Amino acid sequence: MTIHAPLIIDIAGTTLTPIDRQRLAHPLVGGLILFGRNWQDRAQLTALCGAIKKVRADLLIAVDHEGGRVQRFKTDGFTHLPPMRALGEMWLQPAASVGSRKHAGPLDATNAATACGYVLGAELRACGVDLSFAPVLDLDYGESSVIGDRSLGRDPRVVALLAKSLMQGLAQSGMAHCGKHFPGHGFVQADSHVAMPVDKRSLKAILADDAAPYRWLSNTLASVMPAHVIYPKVDSRPAGFSDTWLNGVLRGQLGFTGAVFSDDLSMAAARVLDGKPLSYLQATQAALLAGCDMVLLCNQSLATSESGGRAIDEVLAGLTEAQVRGQWQPQEASEVRRLALLPAAPAVPWDALMVQPQYMQALDWI
Repeated sequence: MTIHAPLIIDIAGTTLTPIDRQRLAHPLVGGLILFGRNWQDRAQLTALCGAIKKVRADLLIAVDHEGGRVQRFKTDGFTHLPPMRALGEMWLQPAASVGSRKHAGPLDATNAATACGYVLGAELRACGVDLSFAPVLDLDYGESSVIGDRSLGRDPRVVALLAKSLMQGLAQSGMAHCGKHFPGHGFVQADSHVAMPVDKRSLKAILADDAAPYRWLSNTLASVMPAHVIYPKVDSRPAGFSDTWLNGVLRGQLGFTGAVFSDDLSMAAARVLDGKPLSYLQATQAALLAGCDMVLLCNQSLATSESGGRAIDEVLAGLTEAQVRGQWQPQEASEVRRLALLPAAPAVPWDALMVQPQYMQALDWI
């Protein structure tokens, strides 16, 4: 029987409850995404990640940890990473002279990006986290408040090169990464967390600009997250629900072979398709059928959520039934791509990391 664990879920607190363990043990659950509410201190986070791996060693533990305003863990020794815009601004500065302690210019910026990636990944890995949903590949048009300083810059060439350097640092730490939000969220003003953004540009314009980093990085990116944005001149469906975007453009034209995560299916822009409201189960099935390998269902373990915490169980039961009825079939290739995101070697423990020469050198660049 083909195995495929496509659902990435969340938990409500800082420790696992019996229902958390039950959900994580389900064969359709492939991982867990952490939030600030799951953090108390490093010891607690490390214990939590260890408890998750005891349920199933193959579960992928992920977090949104980019730097700047999107960094879930900022205390108890975690380095405060700069927003990615700072790297783009460093690139634009005149190059610093040899021997100068100032970091400025394109080559210093790539060095700083690698250092950020290494520190980001090494600190998370020391606590048991497997993957960060970074880097942001969206271009900064100065219009999108939800992207803003999370972007590395406006020029897709600069964004691609700095992102590649950041990914190199993550790889050095042994951490997987995820480029987002394909094919680009920076051009639209609306925030897909609360509304449905629409980008009316042509495919040609998008490929020449916003999607260009995905082409240049297609053999480097480990995973990609599509945007909850509609590009009506390409498809009437948002990119994350679009076979045209995911299989036709991302995999077909751009040559991407890694894993595809949906963005959070509890976001407003993920709850409407073809003008009709979607249940969480319908959104899950639509994303998987469009070409996503894994789907994120965030903030649904909370008693205060829209479903009162029932959505995860309803999706698990419904997806199991859909499999039996032949309405959805597990994809072995998707499971291979999920497993490829797990670390290949043990992490450097925190205390050892703090005195590691590579780590201390990287801190000098941040």
